[in-house]
Amino acid sequence: MSDSVTSLHGEDLDPAIRRFIQTTGAEFRRHAGDGAPSPVEIRRICELVRAPWRQGGPAMRRTTEVFAPTRHGEVRLRVYDPSETAGKPALVYLHGGGWTMFSLDTHDRLMREYAARADVVVVGVDYALSPEAKFPVALEQSIDAVRWLAKAGRELGVDPGRIAIGGDSAGGNLSVGVALVLRDEGDGDLLKGMLLNYTAFDDVCSEADHARFGGPEYMLTSDEVEYFWNNYVASADDRNSPLARSITADVRGLPPAFLTIPECDVLSSQSYAMSDRLRAAGVPVRAEVYRGASHSFLEAVSISELADRALQDGSEWLRQTLNAG
Repeated sequence: MSDSVTSLHGEDLDPAIRRFIQTTGAEFRRHAGDGAPSPVEIRRICELVRAPWRQGGPAMRRTTEVFAPTRHGEVRLRVYDPSETAGKPALVYLHGGGWTMFSLDTHDRLMREYAARADVVVVGVDYALSPEAKFPVALEQSIDAVRWLAKAGRELGVDPGRIAIGGDSAGGNLSVGVALVLRDEGDGDLLKGMLLNYTAFDDVCSEADHARFGGPEYMLTSDEVEYFWNNYVASADDRNSPLARSITADVRGLPPAFLTIPECDVLSSQSYAMSDRLRAAGVPVRAEVYRGASHSFLEAVSISELADRALQDGSEWLRQTLNAG
């Protein structure tokens, strides 16, 4: 692909988003060299590459780390409290990275942005990464973290009756899985909303998305999608589980959802399809399409008005949803 390739609706990449993709891609290649880095090395490089992009942004009143017990051992949580307001709603945030890379640090600014803009306590979950930890380990850690927060949240300044879950890419995938399990196990009322940023709802990309957006010019490639899924699941049965491929799930009774859909993303058709499925099931949905945006574009908020607008849209939805009634 060349830089002249246009999106599904004829819109080029936003210039600031293009700069973000080109800069992070060049830095990754510089650190990786000519070899094929292992997952451990990929993680190390990604931390270096993403470090400048998490700088700046809103200051928190308090940032603390606690550990939540899960069936897979204790999991570290980072708690962002933006203000003096007592008994705030909470957003449990699950970072993206194909279940393979990224961390609480790479997504530090995103979590601070949501905390400050929506005046919510954001709780980031340091779930176990693949391929070392296969499905459903990260999912079960996330489920247990939500249940723990619902019980212990008041100690962190959280109103346990107003908790939403969210994430980007693989983190959005985990968020839907958590909501499905809680619904099926009688705890669906623990979650009041789902914030789903360029989420992986399926293990395959549409032919149109693959042809248009499957190259590195648009951040996430078709080959990387397959690589990440192979890291995450150990068998065909796991791959086809509705807790992994949520596009196949019965989504009735899930909490309201906000879908952030970048137009120029190899996963965009999955979000269109999931928003339709949620609406058909009676789930309140707000789906916003951001023209000229790519996968991971929210991380470019330091230079991108488009990312700033998308973060504000999601934050206003969170504020309205978690303060409803």
